[in-house]
Amino acid sequence: MKEKVQLDELSSLAENLVAFAKAAGADEVEVTIADGSEFSVDLRLGKIESLVEAGSRHLGIKVIKDMKTTYATSSDLNDGTLKRLIQNAVKRAAYGSHDEYAGLPASMPEKIDISPLKLFDPEIKELDAARKIRLAFETERIALEDKRITNSHGASFVTNGVKTILANSKGFLGSYDQTFCSLSVGLQAGGTDDKVEDYWFSTERFFKDLEPPETIAKKAVERTVRQLNPRKIQTQAVPVIFEPTMTAWLLGFLFSCISGVAIYQKVSFLTDRLGRRIGNEKITVIDDGLMPNKLGSRPFDSEGVPCQKTTVVEKGVLSSYLCNTYAARKLKLGSTGNADGTGVSPNNFYLIPGSVSPQDIISSTKKGFILIRTIGHGLNPVTGDISRGAFGLWVEDGEIAYPVSEVTIAGNLEKILNQVEMVGNDLEFRTAVCGPTIKIGELTVAGE
Repeated sequence: MKEKVQLDELSSLAENLVAFAKAAGADEVEVTIADGSEFSVDLRLGKIESLVEAGSRHLGIKVIKDMKTTYATSSDLNDGTLKRLIQNAVKRAAYGSHDEYAGLPASMPEKIDISPLKLFDPEIKELDAARKIRLAFETERIALEDKRITNSHGASFVTNGVKTILANSKGFLGSYDQTFCSLSVGLQAGGTDDKVEDYWFSTERFFKDLEPPETIAKKAVERTVRQLNPRKIQTQAVPVIFEPTMTAWLLGFLFSCISGVAIYQKVSFLTDRLGRRIGNEKITVIDDGLMPNKLGSRPFDSEGVPCQKTTVVEKGVLSSYLCNTYAARKLKLGSTGNADGTGVSPNNFYLIPGSVSPQDIISSTKKGFILIRTIGHGLNPVTGDISRGAFGLWVEDGEIAYPVSEVTIAGNLEKILNQVEMVGNDLEFRTAVCGPTIKIGELTVAGE
């Protein structure tokens, strides 16, 4: 009952501030309140290095007057403070630049059904600190039992709960609660001159779905020790297999290139490419904010636009950019429910899986490279070019032969998407951006 009273109070505050801003001279106004709690513990070699337990409230205001936009934020929700903040924001608008694309979404939904999304786990709020700390301790302890592990980067356990309330002068008032928890560990193996490292994690909205310490520890150990005693290879063009974490990395780059902001700013090689082929028929990419229990799900975006399922790439053809209201107006399109503050973010952004197992993908490769980790920058959205330091495993006659280090992979995103030969069946929604194992016909792996 206390939480319901709190929600009602914050919703009333948001509505009252909208009304006050209109009375103060704003043409349009949007108020967002985030009321959250967080816990995090980081430990290394059995000793706690960081322990945080905190609550926070944050309020953001967007004021539009004469097609000029100003923003204001505050963590002080005192009535007098907020009213002064709004009055000053309205006054500051006079110094802004007129922008014909400024404004709230043209129409707002009357009501959005939140319950099917399953975003909130009450159990997370009830977990005591001692149990959370034990989970991190246990994960690292199990990992360090393997004698091949020589050091730890540390283990972490994190929980987060946030109540989001949005009100605006179009009559929209919406709110939702969400939670997540995460358990992870990072490890080192090898001696002084040949150290290798990796990690593993589990992140879920519901505590019951989190992988146990033993599973996370053993996966982190496996991913680390498989890199021991790496070899160098000669520069060559070979098939490259992307593990799911690397497919997710590639899709993250794709998202930055199809973001409506990048498109209207003309800083993407995919500008003016709607309806054109950018990959082969094996490539279908979806953005879906309405998947129950997934990390990227939410009922509405930061502007109150309902989230939706959007086919971004359909059988290799670019069918949609992802837009907030501003980018959509600039591009003469519609918002896709991807607004995040003043920018655009993915919801659940993923590659549709295929029917082939990862092992069958490896078995089909006479000679090639499995990409397991990259370092550095080397991503150019203007051209689509990729050049990153890489670590991986060498494949000979359909089997993993040995680990490889000190190489660079180079290619172009569009060419990569057109050279996908196989798509795995191992899609897991571990992050908001994810994909299965994929095999690329040929990429340059630069070594000696």
